[in-house]
Amino acid sequence: MTVIKLDNLTKYYEVDGKRLTVLDGVSLSVGEGEFVSLIGPSGCGKSTLFNIICGLVKPDGGRVVLGGREGVRPQDIVSYMPQKDYLLPWRTVLDNVILAREVAGVNRNEAKSEARELMPLFGLTGFENSFPSELSGGMRQRAALMRTALARRSVWLLDEPFGALDAITRSKMQQWLLEVWNSFRQTVFFVTHDIDEALFLSDRVYVLTPRPSRVSLHLEVDLPRSRSAEILTEPRFLLLKRRVMDVLEL
Repeated sequence: MTVIKLDNLTKYYEVDGKRLTVLDGVSLSVGEGEFVSLIGPSGCGKSTLFNIICGLVKPDGGRVVLGGREGVRPQDIVSYMPQKDYLLPWRTVLDNVILAREVAGVNRNEAKSEARELMPLFGLTGFENSFPSELSGGMRQRAALMRTALARRSVWLLDEPFGALDAITRSKMQQWLLEVWNSFRQTVFFVTHDIDEALFLSDRVYVLTPRPSRVSLHLEVDLPRSRSAEILTEPRFLLLKRRVMDVLEL
């Protein structure tokens, strides 16, 4: 089943009295249980696209169909993790990760019990009572993703979650994310600037043009799962990377 379908989306803003077109007829789809990445140059509208899917921004044209049918509200199926972790500094890790459950009206003790069971998977065991300022960048992102998972939505929108991390930590986090995805099998729509990251994680990749954005490439990533770092140097991976680089003119 197709859980995200974007059909000919357009979006523009008024800047200094002039129309600035950001999205110019973007069409794509994400299937149930898939891991799909979106890649493109800075400023091409990737975050705008996510904001439209979440219902935070209205498109100027086209349509968004969620859950395979008209009328499904974003908040019913989508959990959004933006670029920054946005952990609340006055709340412990445990209190941060249950925030979505609290907002949904779940009893705090019940929510905490759910969270404690998942702490080992998210590598946060022993840090339940720590505050965000006491965590490394990678651990903060683990906590933010755990909060996303505990929202209990069928679709995760992840907007460059590892963009601010150093290369070694980022590589470890990519492998860990695949382990988490294998455990939950949620649908993941993932924004990144990193070609290697997109190919390593994904079943399919969409590449956007510079603004005004259109889809310039839809690529099936026909690499076996499970994946490890060794795949980044294999001939098939390098061939796929070259295809994306050619479209991006790198």
